Amino acid sequence: MAEVKGKIGVTTENIFPVIKQFLYSDHEIFLRELVANAVDASEKMKALAASGDFKGELGELAVRVELDENDKTLKIIDNGIGMTSGEVDKYINQIAFSSAGEFLEKYKDQIGSIIGHFGLGFYSAFMVSKKVTIETLSWKEGSEAVRWSCDGSPEYELEPCEKADRGTVITLWLDDDSAEYASKSRISGLLSKYCKFMPVPVIFGKEQEWKEGKYVDTDKDNVINNVAPLWTRKPSELKEEDYMEFYRALYPGHEEPLFHIHLNVDYPFNLTGILYFPKIKDRMSVEKNKIQLYCNQMFVTDHVDNIVPDFLTLLHGVIDSPDIPLNVSRSYLQSDSNVKKISGYVTKKVAARLEEIFTSERKTYEEKWDNLKLFIEYGMLTNEEFCDKALKFALLKNVDGKYFSFDEYRTAVSGNQTDKDNKVVYLYATDKDAQYSFIEGAENKGYDVLLMDCELDAHYVNLLEQKLQDCRFCRVDSDSIDNLIPKEDRKRPELSESEKEDLGTLFKAALPAEYEYVVNGDNLGEDAEPILITQNEFMRRYRDMSSMGGGMNFYGSFPASYDITVNLENPLVARILDAKNANVKPQAEVTPADPEILKAGEAKDATEEQKKAAEDARAAEREARKAASDEHKSEIEEFAAGNEILHQITDLALLANGMLKGKALSEFIARSRKVVSDAYLK
Repeated sequence: MAEVKGKIGVTTENIFPVIKQFLYSDHEIFLRELVANAVDASEKMKALAASGDFKGELGELAVRVELDENDKTLKIIDNGIGMTSGEVDKYINQIAFSSAGEFLEKYKDQIGSIIGHFGLGFYSAFMVSKKVTIETLSWKEGSEAVRWSCDGSPEYELEPCEKADRGTVITLWLDDDSAEYASKSRISGLLSKYCKFMPVPVIFGKEQEWKEGKYVDTDKDNVINNVAPLWTRKPSELKEEDYMEFYRALYPGHEEPLFHIHLNVDYPFNLTGILYFPKIKDRMSVEKNKIQLYCNQMFVTDHVDNIVPDFLTLLHGVIDSPDIPLNVSRSYLQSDSNVKKISGYVTKKVAARLEEIFTSERKTYEEKWDNLKLFIEYGMLTNEEFCDKALKFALLKNVDGKYFSFDEYRTAVSGNQTDKDNKVVYLYATDKDAQYSFIEGAENKGYDVLLMDCELDAHYVNLLEQKLQDCRFCRVDSDSIDNLIPKEDRKRPELSESEKEDLGTLFKAALPAEYEYVVNGDNLGEDAEPILITQNEFMRRYRDMSSMGGGMNFYGSFPASYDITVNLENPLVARILDAKNANVKPQAEVTPADPEILKAGEAKDATEEQKKAAEDARAAEREARKAASDEHKSEIEEFAAGNEILHQITDLALLANGMLKGKALSEFIARSRKVVSDAYLK
């Protein structure tokens, strides 16, 4: 053919600056695209041979990447189908035409994967190059080799060349702004990142060996990829150790995973892969975006948020599907029906695998539950479909380390932990040590206490109250045990309003000022603690939920509030109250405002002077009442300050709740030492 010069068929004269700046978000993608095109050409060659259209020698199909660091040139070489001059004109000169679709339709029965398109993918080369050439010879009999070249402007040259072997050589002259790609280590890293599982051998240089104090090349080609990764093989061919070795290769230095799932579906979409459950002990160690997405063994991204539900992004592993639509960069996913189907399939597969392990390997499942719990709770809270399935295999663990399914636990506790309203009460603790006394009190009643120490449990118990019929979840330290599981209506002590106010003033005077308190008197028995400090289940739970997000943030602005239950039947409390009554006189009576003055001021024909007199009378009464109240409150606080028994029992209650600190703790220790000395040295 004669030399041809022309302009590339684009809709704008200035396409190359657009390509250079906006075609791909990451310029490094150029190497993936060019190698993918070379792999496509090799796969097409296999399909031609399999169909019988090509009857010659295939030779060894491979893709070679060659770098000249001095000249700053990079070559991608394949011995695939090559192109004729007409195909170069159609697929290179007419930007964005792709041969992959046409070829796949014609040879769909012979080819398993066409992963690229020789169109815009090729033009990614100009993001890093000042000049690009293509030397190519088609597989078709009688074809002539041609050379195409372009310097980044719309002008190109197409001319005959001396290439004798079938296939294509693409040469990039790297521009100064992209000098980083003239580094062997940089190219090696990109090939490892994007091409390590491509289905055709990708060769970069030679293997090296340590010799005479340095690494030297050997005669053996350095093949950077595994052409048959584990997920492309049948599960029946694989052993457990194969899956573990593959995990170690993907995530060197990570702990061994808990379980794995081998995905393999060909209808109504194509998807293969292997997912692993990593060990997740706490929220701080969660690693998301560890699933690698491939398109016919070509790495695309490790951000799969739109492919699987959010909770499944906690998993590790590989998903490979040609049916996931990608934009031109293949870095960002577009939502369509296939994506939704894939998401649903992966969710069902994960749930089915967990149920299988729960059913057939219960002991193993229980042993690994603490590392699975956060994942399963997260899934149940964020995905309705998964939640409904997980109700069959999620576990509850009690403070003694025993595990139950939801059905098993209800059967175990419903006889003893059903309250007067016929609701089963699930008692739980979040910290066995901090809540030990409350746990002990519940167990002394014959009750069982769950351990709910996961970061998501505040949200999770809310969910379970909705999903499990006729039940309540109560933290074991949220009230007295008899109030947590009331068996019958219980008569509480009758206190007048003034008595309630005095009780609140007295005990608040001995409590740390930084918290809010609600003080109530109750009859808990002579042998019960004098003071019980708890947090209301509702408020505490929603404050915890607020700290984890989820639309409850306004609860986080509320000050920490504690319920103070004063046991009026405790002898020490009775002694304190008797002493208070003996030393603090009742609040002074206040003379009401003169009713005649008030009546005159409220009359329809009242004068301004009469109205003012009535207003002044009311104000004087209010001030007198406030003064009497303040004086009475001050006397109670003065009494409280000097009552060692009050401070001792209050500090003991604070100490039991981990709330006694600093100066107050030091004073408590000194006071306790004095009490012991007085008791034993008299």
